Formats: sequence, structure tokens, C-alpha cells
Amino acid sequence: LIPIYTSGNSTTTGVNSLAHVCFPAVGSKALKQEMRGLPAAENQGPSRRMCLSVGEEGKNLWCSNCGCCLTCPLTGKVLWADRHVLPLQLMYLTFVMEVDANATESFSQQPRNHTAPVSGYQLKRVDLSSDHLLTGDTEVLITGLVPDTQYCAAVYSQAAGGAEGGPQCITFRTGIQVFDVEVVDINATTMTLTWKINDNESSSVYTYKIQVTGETDSFTLHVNETQVAITSLSSSTLYNITVHPLLGNSSEGVPGFLQVYTPPRPVSDFRVTSVSTREIGLAWSSSDADFFKILTTEEGAGKSPLETATQNQSIVIGGLYPGTKYRFEIFPQGPNGTEGGVPDDPSAVFDIRVFNVTTTGMELEWQSTDNASEYTYHLVIQSERGSDKINTSRKEITLRGLVPGTLYNITIFPEVNHIQGEPSSTAQYTWPSNVANIEVNTSTTEATLNWQNFDEASPRYTYYLYIGKDGNFSQAIRLVTDIGVTYATVTELIPGSSYTVEIFTQVGNVTTPLASGRQSFCTDPAPVASFRCEVVPKEPTLILKWACPPGTNTGFGLEISRGAWKNVTDLESCSSENGTEYWTNVTYLNFSTSYNISITALSCNKTASPTQNTCLTGITDPPSPDGSPNITSISHNSVKVEFSGFEASHGPIKAYALILTTGDAVRPSADVLRYTYEDFKKGASNTYVTYLITTEEKRRSQDLSEVLKYEIDVGNESTTHGYYNGKLEPLGSYRACVAGFTNITFNPHNDGLIDGPESYVSFSHYSDAVFLPQDPGVICGAVFGCIFGALVIVAVGGFIFWRKKRKEAKNNEVSFSQIKSKLIKVENFEAYFKKQQADSNCGFAEEYEDLKLVGISLPKYTAELAENRGKNRYNNVLPYDISRVKLSVQAHSTDDYINANYMPGYHSKKEFIATQGPLPNTLKDFWRMVWEKNVYAIVMLTKCVEQGRTKCEEYWPSKQAQDYGDITVAMTSEIVLPQWTIRDFTVKNLQTSESHPLRQFHFTSWPDHGVPDTTDLLINFRYLVRDYMKQSPPESPILVHCSAGVGRTGTFIAIDRLIYQIENENTVDVYGIVYDLRMHRPLMVQTEDQYVFLNQCVLDIIRSQKDSKVDLIYQNTTAMTIYENLAPVTAFGKTNGYIA
Repeated sequence: LIPIYTSGNSTTTGVNSLAHVCFPAVGSKALKQEMRGLPAAENQGPSRRMCLSVGEEGKNLWCSNCGCCLTCPLTGKVLWADRHVLPLQLMYLTFVMEVDANATESFSQQPRNHTAPVSGYQLKRVDLSSDHLLTGDTEVLITGLVPDTQYCAAVYSQAAGGAEGGPQCITFRTGIQVFDVEVVDINATTMTLTWKINDNESSSVYTYKIQVTGETDSFTLHVNETQVAITSLSSSTLYNITVHPLLGNSSEGVPGFLQVYTPPRPVSDFRVTSVSTREIGLAWSSSDADFFKILTTEEGAGKSPLETATQNQSIVIGGLYPGTKYRFEIFPQGPNGTEGGVPDDPSAVFDIRVFNVTTTGMELEWQSTDNASEYTYHLVIQSERGSDKINTSRKEITLRGLVPGTLYNITIFPEVNHIQGEPSSTAQYTWPSNVANIEVNTSTTEATLNWQNFDEASPRYTYYLYIGKDGNFSQAIRLVTDIGVTYATVTELIPGSSYTVEIFTQVGNVTTPLASGRQSFCTDPAPVASFRCEVVPKEPTLILKWACPPGTNTGFGLEISRGAWKNVTDLESCSSENGTEYWTNVTYLNFSTSYNISITALSCNKTASPTQNTCLTGITDPPSPDGSPNITSISHNSVKVEFSGFEASHGPIKAYALILTTGDAVRPSADVLRYTYEDFKKGASNTYVTYLITTEEKRRSQDLSEVLKYEIDVGNESTTHGYYNGKLEPLGSYRACVAGFTNITFNPHNDGLIDGPESYVSFSHYSDAVFLPQDPGVICGAVFGCIFGALVIVAVGGFIFWRKKRKEAKNNEVSFSQIKSKLIKVENFEAYFKKQQADSNCGFAEEYEDLKLVGISLPKYTAELAENRGKNRYNNVLPYDISRVKLSVQAHSTDDYINANYMPGYHSKKEFIATQGPLPNTLKDFWRMVWEKNVYAIVMLTKCVEQGRTKCEEYWPSKQAQDYGDITVAMTSEIVLPQWTIRDFTVKNLQTSESHPLRQFHFTSWPDHGVPDTTDLLINFRYLVRDYMKQSPPESPILVHCSAGVGRTGTFIAIDRLIYQIENENTVDVYGIVYDLRMHRPLMVQTEDQYVFLNQCVLDIIRSQKDSKVDLIYQNTTAMTIYENLAPVTAFGKTNGYIA
């Protein structure tokens, strides 16, 4: 490098980082060599001066008679190159570059006068803390300089005496250099270089230019570090590499050099070509190796490998041991002693990613550090069902045909050139299938959910349930099932509210996507807890009040019924949040009438269980009767007043007040009720209350006046409450009026007197006037006449009374002596049957026609009462009063009514009870009759629904015990047969805790208004019933019903009586038995076909007896046992009378 010298303020710049400055003694022959081309001093006389200035190598710059040609930056003084100056002044200064690791700087000085001794030199540097003192040497080494930095130095010569010559100054810049370039890693296509620079502290500020030159290619790299990885090289190739240090864009230091060969590539397709007991043939492929070195290692022997060399690309290795495992490694050899590596195993794949997972498939992709295009990837897919293998050359694959909800372990083996790399694995579940067939069973605050999942893996599934109200899942209820459980119960729900449930299926860590099983449902609305009825005074109105049930409702259904009359109204909704009470008015009612009221909460098209109550409407003034009382004189001071009870349609009549007046016949007002006999006698009023009757009679009719008659003797001096019945005035004229009370209130200030304004009262018309006779003391003879008349009246009355009592004492049952009959001997019946059957049953038709009017005139007053009309299924089938079954009276007098009659059998007059199929409102009465009348057997001859019409309410429980008022009924067994069904029950009285068994014989193959298909069906069925009755108490009646309780019911009872008659009397009277049944209940044996069928049954029974010569009872019992596959149990007291 060439140093640059400047004078004045100019600088000298170099690129070296070390400086060597020489200043030899005067006369040194080596001076010019040390100068290295700088101007030399020549002896040209005192007028000539030499000036060191800027110059190039081999060129000098002279100046004549010049002043200073160099100004020292250190001192700012002008230096003269004058040979006549002080002997110690330096003649010249040489800057010598010696760049090495020791950072040497040398200054060289030549004195002008070689005769003057120089004892030493002094070197000053601007950045040194002290001077360097040099003695004798003309060279100094300065270390610790900073590369790429400008320095200024001044050298002073010193004599022995300490005299100092003028300084000689120089400025210079240090340089940078790369050294120790070496290879730290190399293969056929890549090498890694490192190097050093002479500035260890500031190496990060440099960049490096690397020039790479090979045999066929060259390129340049730039890096910021003292190492570089060079790729894409050619194998077995010589490369020249130069590393240039750079500082900024222009300053370049001393480069470093390296020359290196790349080794050959590893061989490919390394394979075994032959195997014998002692030899193994190997082959391979290579394009850049000179020869090959093969190492043979016997595995497990611990021996050193055997080395073999060849220039061929195949070899046979001999001298091997049979049955021994060997490992072969081949190393290709290249130029300049380079050696290639052995073939690498393929790198294991990484970053395996599974995506687009479905129930039956998934996609996989992975990464590999190797880029060889000839890679093959072997996938092993394992699950509990087994394993499959798939090969692919791509780094992705789609798996199909998988099983939902199954864990798959997937292992990937890379392979290239028949060499298989290390495996990489991942595991993934397929999506489980969504749930299906979600079923929801709800109550008011709970929902039980059931669902299905048809996956094979479903026993391992867990289900997550999210239940949101009104479709809002922000505050959803979350449930997690146990493994394999496909049901859940959600509690603490709000009644009557809409919910949506989402069911997510999970197996392992996999959950089904958002399109999961989804179902909406509503909880049941909460029922009305209770309600109360309030009456409105003197209005036929009820006010119903109840607390709004919890939860949500869309309104209420209000049903009001009485008998067959029913009214249904929809009411608005309410909210329980504010705690207010809900109320509504019902205005379309009658006074003093009991109504069945049912309130049902509604929500989400669902109904709560109804809340029921029986409410009685209020009362008002009774209707005024149209007639007037009948008044007759008894004596000169007494009269008798007769009147009928008031109509009770506005409320029960609580009392009657008899009012007398001597005035006009103007209908009185309530004001007259305050006047008494005493007021009349005082003249305060010509009208007064003389007698007060209170009644506890409970039987009331809305349509008919009471049948009770009242007779009051006025003037007998009796006292009722505050009213005195005083004697009347002889020869007086009196009229009578009756006041009827539905509510009677007495004045608290006048004890015993009626408070008219506060009472509910109406008045009859006044009667015609009656005139009393003269006092008997005036007409004495009248006394005897009166006595005699009284005796006559008593006698007549006594006779009438005796006759009435005698009539009432007669048997209420219809006497058999009154029953018409057509008694026929058994042996004559077949001829009789043929005669009657002729001309299309003409004879039977005439007999049946004669029966049509039997019993129709018998009274049935109780059934016709308004309170009882709703208890009758059919208006034309009403029980006769003379034989009706009477229940115990409870709250109302009409509670004893049920549409049922006692029917005579062969053994007793109350052997059967014939009744209609129960209605919804008579279920409690039906079971009360079963209990009170000690019924152990029920014969049911109808289906509940026939031809789409309800014929009978299903009055028995099927699964759980059911309460019917005070009676609990529980079914204990059920046997279903082709023609009939037998059910056993236990009937229990909740009040007394008593119980007894009950069997129902349900004949299911008898059409309405028709007959069974064959006579033997009915005959066998009858024997089945009778066989069971042997184990029942003797006094227990058989309860028989169909729909109306007349047609099929009458036929069954008649055939039972006929069988007994045939067996015991050897006679037959079909006509007489039907006649007798119709005298106890209307329309018994309802159709002509049923009447003919009875006669056909009799004929078949008689023929059967003749053919078999065995008793009919035993014959049919045996037949029934075979037909039913049941064995009769005859011991009384056992339940389940038949054992399968």
C-alpha cells in the first residue's frame, strides 16, 4: 500500500491497520530501500532545500527556495528540509508498512550531518498518554492501534546533552485484513467457512464479500458475519475462495484466500445383488467418485470393520460367515483425498397436520427436510378394527371409508432408494355422528331427554347438552353425561317455557361440529294450585280467584259444567312475577246451583292438569208463586191455612212466614215482617206475621215447585221465634199470604223478629177472605155439632191414614204373580221353536211386540230431577224408582242417585245390578256402588269405543292405582283372550282401610244392538262368570253393564236365568223372564234379534244335553277350561280366581 503525505491541513490515508516507521542513521546504504520510492536528499548546496511532499511511487516533487513544504499537525510548526540547519534535525522520514499480527509501526530518520553524533530520538503520538523514549534505534513498533483510524506522529532527534532537533511529522491511517480462512464443514454440495480479522472488538461493523470460483461456475456472496454456508456446489470440484473485508461502501481491507475440493456425493441405489453362505454381492451408482471404500462390519462381534476398495460400482464381499448379519458402508473417494459420506436414511417427516375431519374421513399433510422427488411415504392406519397400509409419493393424503367416532393411529415411514427412514406418528378421532331421534318427556320443571346414536363406537361417547330458554344460549344450562349414557334429566326449568336443547357428541377430545342434535320443547305449564269461588249477592254470578301459577302461561281454559251442560271459555294470561291475584267473573249461571268448575293453565299448546272445584252460586229472593194459599175457618177464632212450598230455583227455602191481614188483597212488602200479633191487637197495623216455619229440607228443584204441602193452624196461641199465633176475632174477615225466604235475617234489636230489608224474601198473593163464625158460647148447640163433626173427621182421617200406611207397607218390588209367562216344557221346546221361527221368526216377532210397552208407565221421578239428568248416558234409559239402586247420601240429597237397577235372578230378587256404562262424571258414583253393594264381579259387554263413538268411559286403572273419591282401585292382573279379557282388581276403602278382590269379565266380541257370532260364546262366557262367583260371598250381586245397560245386559241376565230354569225345572219361559226384567228396568233385551238369540241359545243348550247326556254345567266348565287354558279356583277368599 502507498502512503499519502500531505502538507498544511491535508491528511494522509492508508488502509493498513499496523505501521512500521524507520529512520536509519546518516550514511546508511539501506536508506533508499527503506524509503521505498520517497524523495531522497541530495547534496546540492546551501541554496537548495528538499521538501517532502505528496508524491507517487518513483516520482519526486522538488521546490526551490520554498518555505515549508510540510506542516506538522501535532505542533503546527513549519519544518525545513535544509541541510545547513542544526545537525540533529532529521533529514527525512520514511513510513514503512509492515502488516502482521503484531501491529508494528516504524519510523526511520536520517540525520543531515553524519559527523554530528545522535544520542537518541523521541517519538510523540497525539493519542498517547506519555512519550516513547528511544535510544540508539532508528525503528519503533507501536501496538494497540485501531484499524481504519488516522494517526499523526512526530519524531525528534536528541543529542547527548539533551539538545533536541526539530520534529519530523507524519499522518497515516491503519488498515484491516482477513486471515485464518478455513472450512469447518463440507459435503458434496455445501461447505461452511469461518475466518478472522484483525479487529476483534468491532467486527460487527464489517461486511464481507466472498468470491467463489469453480471449474465451471463462479458467484459472489455478501455476509455480515465471519462465517458463511456456501450451497449449490458441484461435487468433486476445486473451488478458489477469496474473502474481502469491507467497511462502508468504499474501504476494502486485505483479503483472505482458500483453495478447497468438494468431496463426491454419497452413492445412490446402494443394494444387495446376491447372497450366498459366504458371499454377498453389492452394487451402487455414482457419477463423481474416483474409487470406493467399503467397510464391512459383523454386527455384535465387536470386531473392527474390514476395509475393501474398488473402482467399480459393484463388488462381491467374500469370506463371510453363514447366518451372520453384516453391515456395509460405502464411502466414495474423490480428488485430492476427499471422501464422500455414506447414503443417509430419509429424514423423518414432521409437522403432521390433520384437517377436514368428518365422520368417515380426514385429510393429512406433512413436511420433510429432504427434497428428493423420488420419496415414497408408507402410511399405516391402525384402529381397534385392524390396520391398513397406504403408499403415496405426495406429502398429503385423504383417508376415506373410516368409522365414525374411532381413534386412528397413523404412522408415516419415508422411503427413498429402498431405504426407509424413521417413522412419525399422529392420532386422530373421526367425528362421531350426530344424535338422532331425540325424545323429550316433560313435566312442569323437568325434562327427560332420550336420544339415539347408531355408531359402533357410541358406547364410548360422552354427550354435552346445552339447554337454552327461548333459543338463547348465553345463559344455557350445561350437562355432561357419563360415557355411553343416552339420556339426561334437566331440572329447575321454568314451567310453561320454551327451550331448545343442543346435544354434542364427544369421543376422546373430538366434539361434533355445531350442526349437532337439536330439539325444541316446552315444559308443562304449572297448574293452578287452587281457586276459590265468591258469590255476588242476589246475582247468579261467580267470581273466581286464584294465584297466578309460577312460570309462563298463555292463558287459561275455564270449563263450567252441570250435568250434560258445559261451557268452555278461554281466559287471558297472567304473570306470577308481580304476585297479584287473577280473577274472572262468570255471569251466565243459575241461582243456587252447584257447578263443576275446571281451570286449566295453557302454554306452548300444552295444558296443565286441571284444577277442579265445585262451586255453588248465590241466592236471591225466591220467585213469587202464581197462586195463593188456601184458608179455611176452623172455629170462630181460628183458621187453617194450606200452601205449597215455593219454587227453590233461586235458592233453598229456609223459612216461611204466614201473614194475616184484615185489609185489602194488596201484595205486601218486606216492611210488614216487623208487625206482630200484639201490633195487630193494638191497632198499629191490620197486617201481621202470625207464624214462622223454618225448614231444613235440602231437596230442591229448579224446574218444579216443591211437592211438600204445609198446613198451619192459625189461632192456636203458639209462639215461633218472636211471633205469637194468637186467636182470631169471631166474625172477622181474614186473608192469608205466605212469605218465602231463601235467606232470613233476624233483627238484632228485636229478638225473634225478621229484618225484612236484610232478608231474601218474596210474597205470594193474598188468599180470598174467610169469614169466621160466631162465638160458640152464643150458640150452645153448635158445640155438640162441632164435637160430632170432629169425631167424624177424625174417623175418616184415621181410615184414610190407615189405608195410606197399608199401601206404603206393601212390597215395593213387582210381584211375580203379576208377571205374564209362557212356560214350555223342555221336551216341547224344539217344536215350539220351529213354530215360532216359521215365516221369518213371525212368532217371535209377535211375542217381542207384546213386550214393548211392559213397564214403561212405572215412575222414574228421581232420574228426571234436574240434578240427576247429567248422570244419565241416554235420556230414554232411566231407572225406575221402584227398583233403582240407592247410594248413601253425602253432601246433597241427590248423591244417592246412579243410573242402575236391581235385577231379579233365578235365586234372588237382587241377584244382579244392571247399569249403564259410566260417564266421566259418574266414575266416583260407579265405584261407590261397587263398594257399598259389595260387588265382587263386573260383567262388561261393550267396548269403550264402538264405530268411532264413546260407549263407555274406561273406568278402571291400567298401570298405577287410581283413587275414585274414597275408593282406591288397583289392577293386579290382566289376561287378554280373543273373545274376552279378564282383569283382577283390589278395591279399597280409604276411610276404613278395608279391601276386597274384584274380577271384571270383559266380553269384547258383542256388537252394539247385535248378538254374538255363536250361541256357545255367550253360554261359555256365562259359565266362566258363574264359576268365579262360587268363591264370592252369596249376597254379592253381579254388576252387569254394556253402554245403556239394557240390550246386551238384559240378554246376559236372561240367559243366566234360563240355564238355571232348564237345569232345575226342566221348563223354559223366555217370554216371562224378559217380561220380568222389563218390569225392573226399561228396554231390557233391546232388540228382536236379541230375543230370538235367547231362544236359539235355549234350543242349543237342550240339544247339547240330549247329545252328551251330561250335566250342562260340568260340560261347559270343562269346555271353558280348555278354551281359556285356565284352571278354575273355587276356594272363596282367594284373589286371581284363575291361574294360567
